[in-house]
Amino acid sequence: MTNILSGKHILIIVENLPLPFDRRVWQEANTLKENGAEVSVICPQTKQYTLKYELINGIHIYRHPLKIEASSAAGYLLEYCSALFWETFLAWKIFFKKKVHVIQGCNPPDLIFLVALPFKLLGVKYVFDHHDINPELYEAKFNKRNFFYKLMLLFEKLTFKTANYSIATNESYKEIAIKRGKMCLDKVAVIRSGPKLNRLKLTTGNSKYKKGRSFLVAYLGVIGEQEGIDLLLESFRILISERKDVQLAIVGGGTSLPKLKELSEKMQLQDYVDFYGRVSDELMVDILNTADVCVNPDKPTTMNNLSTMNKIMEYMALKKPIVQFDLKEGKFSAQQASLYATDINDFAAKMNLLLDDPNLRKAMSEFGYARVVNELSWEHESIKLIEFYKKVCGL
Repeated sequence: MTNILSGKHILIIVENLPLPFDRRVWQEANTLKENGAEVSVICPQTKQYTLKYELINGIHIYRHPLKIEASSAAGYLLEYCSALFWETFLAWKIFFKKKVHVIQGCNPPDLIFLVALPFKLLGVKYVFDHHDINPELYEAKFNKRNFFYKLMLLFEKLTFKTANYSIATNESYKEIAIKRGKMCLDKVAVIRSGPKLNRLKLTTGNSKYKKGRSFLVAYLGVIGEQEGIDLLLESFRILISERKDVQLAIVGGGTSLPKLKELSEKMQLQDYVDFYGRVSDELMVDILNTADVCVNPDKPTTMNNLSTMNKIMEYMALKKPIVQFDLKEGKFSAQQASLYATDINDFAAKMNLLLDDPNLRKAMSEFGYARVVNELSWEHESIKLIEFYKKVCGL
């Protein structure tokens, strides 16, 4: 790497996941560090990451308490207020240790601009790393366009107004930044969450995850309302009504995990479905390498239609054929590496088709892997990140 960003101190603030668990932000932080920048990160503590301060790969990680894991609108408000307090406190603590040149705020929520505002008076630039479109995320979670939805729109507007520059994860988010956020075209860069290939090693997997069955279908991701795990369970029940030789592995954690485990038992799927929870990278890669088919059951909402899901490119990097619903950005990422379902019956039918056709699985897998290696991996996106930060820092 280079020392292009030498002498620059970049502070990254992320609320919803700790580092190094947040894969996108961790890749960004490491790329900035490898190119000469000093990098500090503020993020929450979790059961897996309890240290208040840690130095990893030369990156300073400051973690704050976050006692509330919200699932209601009021709960989110309490969570955000607590996080903002700690983010503000730690940001000033870091600034007084060594001057910060750029603050990068990673949503959700669209409130980190409040931490950055006073620093802008001191010449610090604010970069908004746009991970989720929060108004649409709120609508997907609660199926409402009420006062809180309008509040999300206001916070988003103020975030873009505060930001000197913005990072979009795809072209749909770039369009939102320009049209709804009123940002100038040259202030917005698309930097996708491409997987780092040295993290996703190809292996033959381990048949123990199949639980004695012939095939494994796998899901990786957050276990929340909008992720459509209920739809996956319904389509999987349809699938095993026709065949009993397939196991389902669900990897990930989230607020809806207990409820979905109960649903699985009510549907009498407990012998066919394993919930692994939030696991290490090593276990996640081992399970996905074992899978014959990987799935993305994200519900057809505006939020999901316009969002790029990291899991899609990770599936492709591990040479897995995919079944998902027909959504704009999911289709752009996967292209011929995926089949696209219209409803739960079609989802089951497409899983069944792939399990029965090894040649189709192989062709889709090879296409997806080549697309990631040649176009979408972090090796390509990291170059865009550094070019973007050269502009931000006036280099």
